[in-house]
Amino acid sequence: MALRPAHVIIKALDPAAVGRFWAEALDWQAYSPGVTTYVGPAGGLLWPHPEVVGIDVVPVTEARTPQKNRLHLDLATRSAAHQAELVARLEALGATPADVGQGDVPWTVLADPEGNEFCVLEPRAVYRDTGPVAAVVADSADPRAMARFWGEAMGWTVHDVTDEHAVLRSANGVGPYFEFLRTPGAKSVPDRLHLDLLPFPGDDKEAEVARLRDLGATDLDVGQGDVPWTCLTDPDGHEFCVLTAH
Repeated sequence: MALRPAHVIIKALDPAAVGRFWAEALDWQAYSPGVTTYVGPAGGLLWPHPEVVGIDVVPVTEARTPQKNRLHLDLATRSAAHQAELVARLEALGATPADVGQGDVPWTVLADPEGNEFCVLEPRAVYRDTGPVAAVVADSADPRAMARFWGEAMGWTVHDVTDEHAVLRSANGVGPYFEFLRTPGAKSVPDRLHLDLLPFPGDDKEAEVARLRDLGATDLDVGQGDVPWTCLTDPDGHEFCVLTAH
């Protein structure tokens, strides 16, 4: 039994505008199937996508706090020239430079129009086949524990794990990596970005939720009320949801 990532949720005051930004940033397309704006590869809405992890921008009324998000996206580049061109294009689309204490590093840290941080990486061979999103990256108090939990939750392959970081990827070797970086400081505000997971066809959602609880997930009440999805936190406090399969 395992779950697949359906998309990364981004909460936004203006989901249409944030969705347009990310669609242009990734050279994907923004789709509006309802109240949310889904961002995925062009050519028609395909959800869940078999190779990439899309972005679903959902409306909220609460503005983002100044505290750095615990989850962010890393964008891949092919060359130093491509990195410079992408940074310039993103800034023209409304991205702004962000300082998260990174110091002198070869990647560029930016924030989207609502302040959500992301990184434009220097070219790295490991990300040559991921598509525009190289990795979904989470701050973590215990990367080893996160590798165990998420490896079991999604059936993903653990590529590297130390006390400082953990790296996972789909067992099929497609799409972005999922990475955890050891970061001091406890969570103090709700997550602005989180993962939604989806059972595979024929699997039972409630059985999957029970399995996640056995792995260490905790039920989460964010005021969602009576909804068809289940809100949880992983052992490190990251919020995520398990959706009902269609």
